[in-house]
Amino acid sequence: MQITLYSTTTCPYCKMLKDYLARRSLPFEEKLVDLDDNAKDEMLAESGGFLGVPFTVIVKEDGEKEKIIGFDIEELDHVLGYKKD
Repeated sequence: MQITLYSTTTCPYCKMLKDYLARRSLPFEEKLVDLDDNAKDEMLAESGGFLGVPFTVIVKEDGEKEKIIGFDIEELDHVLGYKKD
């Protein structure tokens, strides 16, 4: 699985998402769209023009691509295969 997180340096929800991924011991690549125009262009292409952060792209082992807008724990748990206790 490959996780790409599009974020900005000042976004509190991005920080919360990074903490969530770290707690789950999930490696991810962070792309700072406020510092890198290429990352911003890539995010625009992936999101269909959406510029809000965090924006997460998860590519599963079978190649399926899931896209999550915002910090949505329930959606993240669902996509990543975690069940509620």
